[in-house]
Parts: sequence; structure tokens; C-alpha cells
Amino acid sequence: MTYLIRDAVMDLERHASEQGWDQPPRVYALVPTAELARQEPALASMLGLDPSADPAELTPVEQEALPDGVPLEEALGSIAWPEAVAGCALVLERLVLKGSDATLDPPRGADTGEWAKAQDGSEEIRMVAGVLRDGGRHAALRMRSHDSDDQVLNGEDLVPALTSALALTFEEE
Repeated sequence: MTYLIRDAVMDLERHASEQGWDQPPRVYALVPTAELARQEPALASMLGLDPSADPAELTPVEQEALPDGVPLEEALGSIAWPEAVAGCALVLERLVLKGSDATLDPPRGADTGEWAKAQDGSEEIRMVAGVLRDGGRHAALRMRSHDSDDQVLNGEDLVPALTSALALTFEEE
């Protein structure tokens, strides 16, 4: 089955955009919509899911918040998915230096927006990365300075380190 990973990632990007900036990281299980509607009809009804959905359609299910103070790589390393989960996605905001692949972390307690503005060449971005158990992947990236739906970058290889880290959550030890 080839799931619609691009559609799921872009839906999550639009959802994150509606919630605004300065949000914590969020992890989502990506489950086949038709299967979710079949196994959990009450939940499907509450979410307005169509039981006759395209079998390739995915529904993002938000998971518990990542633990505070734990590096992202370590937090992702503690995740294991049940077989019913076809993929996963992560919504994450970061500061990057233009022309570099470096990221910046503001000091604890600092006003992130003000701190970011003071960094020469910095750009606030929101990344949405999704991977499938079968290896499929897609990502979207929105820059705060170009915060409009028609300025969202997306593609399979947009944030390869992040999608590779997510793919590891499906590896069996």
C-alpha cells in the first residue's frame, strides 16, 4: 500500500500554521483513515472521518508531548510504534542561520522572538517531517519571514536528517 504521506504532511503544516508560531514540538502517529474508522467508529465519528475514505489516506493522531529538557534525538529514540501505525510525523520550530545547516537554541528563559531577531542571519522556521514504515517520506518548511501558504517549501528530501531520525522510530532493536 502506498500511503499519501505528502497529503498528511501538508495537512499537518496547515494545522500548525493555524495554531501560530512559538509552539512546542508535536509528534503524530499516522494511521490509515479507513482502518481507524473501522476499528474506532466512535472516535472516527467524533473526528468526522469518512469510513469509506481512500485506503491510502492517513489521519494524524497527536501523541503525548515530548519530555521537557530531553534532547530531541533521545526523545525520538524512546518511541516505538504499534503495527497499526503506518507512519509518524513531527512538527518542530527551529532557528537556523541563513546559508548554513546549523540550528540555534535560545538561552532558557529568553524571549525567543527577541533573541532570534538579535542573531545575525537567523531565520525562524517550522518543519513538518513525516515518514512511513515502508520508507516513504515527505517534509514541509515554512519560514516565519515568509509566513504564507504559497511560500511553504515541500519535498521528499527537504530535511533528510529529521526524516532519517523519524524513520529510526520504526526500527526494531
